[in-house]
Amino acid sequence: MALSLEETIALVESGEAEEGLKRLKGLENSLHDEEKFLLADKYYEWGLPDQALRLLEDLHLLYPHETDISLLMAEAYIDLEQEDEAISILESVQPEDQAYAQALLLQADLYQLQGLHEVAEKKLKEAKKILPQEPLLDFALGEFYYHSGDDKTAIPYYERAAEAGTAFAGIDVQQRLADALSGVGEFEAALPYYEKTVKEKEDLHSLFGYGLAAMKAGENKTAVLQFEKLKELDPSFTSVYLPLAKAYEAEEMLAESMETALAGVREDEFNKDLYLFAGKISLKNHLPDQAADLLREAAAMDPGHAEAVITLANIYLQRGQYEEIIDCLTEVMKFDEEDPQYFWLLGKSYNETEQYSLASDYYERAYKFYKDDTEFLEEYARFLIEEGNRPKAIQLCKEILVIEPAHVEIESLLMQLEDEINR
Repeated sequence: MALSLEETIALVESGEAEEGLKRLKGLENSLHDEEKFLLADKYYEWGLPDQALRLLEDLHLLYPHETDISLLMAEAYIDLEQEDEAISILESVQPEDQAYAQALLLQADLYQLQGLHEVAEKKLKEAKKILPQEPLLDFALGEFYYHSGDDKTAIPYYERAAEAGTAFAGIDVQQRLADALSGVGEFEAALPYYEKTVKEKEDLHSLFGYGLAAMKAGENKTAVLQFEKLKELDPSFTSVYLPLAKAYEAEEMLAESMETALAGVREDEFNKDLYLFAGKISLKNHLPDQAADLLREAAAMDPGHAEAVITLANIYLQRGQYEEIIDCLTEVMKFDEEDPQYFWLLGKSYNETEQYSLASDYYERAYKFYKDDTEFLEEYARFLIEEGNRPKAIQLCKEILVIEPAHVEIESLLMQLEDEINR
């Protein structure tokens, strides 16, 4: 016994897709035009735009001014990446047609895909004039500006769309609004929208955005909570480890911060920023050896990572390991990576290892950058005194007193140097 169209559609939707689709193919020629359109709509709904289009093209020849057919055809063409055909169909819809705004909306999507953003914006604004109260168009304009990187312009459109509903085309408008507000630095304003979003569904993107916005707003406890949920949901989401570790640190939870950073390093072994943070938080946890190991890894991954290199060098400095400083910095500088702090550290280290000529060279290179740093100027001046270069030392003492006139010790040293020269 042959099944009706409705019964055969029900067969597909009950899980017997292969048998149902086979039967529908056999039914197509016996259907009247309204049933053909119903079946085309179902084909499209099931993700079979090519089969939908086969029926729609025949119907379009019979009913060229039937907008429902034209719009569904255009959507099928879009899914099949036949953009020129879709635009041609959509441009045939006339302004007096009730579906004209919908046609403009689809055209905007197409033009945006083609990179014709000004044309897409024009189509959306034209549709908005026709249906000024339509929230879907507010959402579409919000999406246009959001994806164009203009969060500020997107926000009022998202706000109006959010007043009318929570989701459009499966996209949570509350989340979009929260992301846009975060994008312009309105982190506190974003928090209630993120909160609504995660109450509906705790997905990775929402939890991560909520956590970051909470951190930026100074709500570190909230940030920790969201990041912890995210990590529990998906431990392989490596982007969560660094901000969670930082949020723990902000809450003075140093052990948890270090544990999280080290877990992150294990999950994402090529993330130099995680190695840097893990090294620095290890120092705060009084584990300098562990810190040095982690910082060496960061510097090895990126010799240009000045913060990692300098932090490591300062560990060596505290230990009086001047040879290690020299080895570390000269290796990094082989990659044409230089930082004024390297010159100062090398000047100090070569001086401490009695390599005075090299110390002099690096102190002089550092001087160009630290002319206003009294600590450096005093160190360099005392080195020059040891080297017998009193005139240059006198010059540096005078420079220190210009910056810090009440520096009694330097004033006394200057008087002593000038007396020695005048004898």
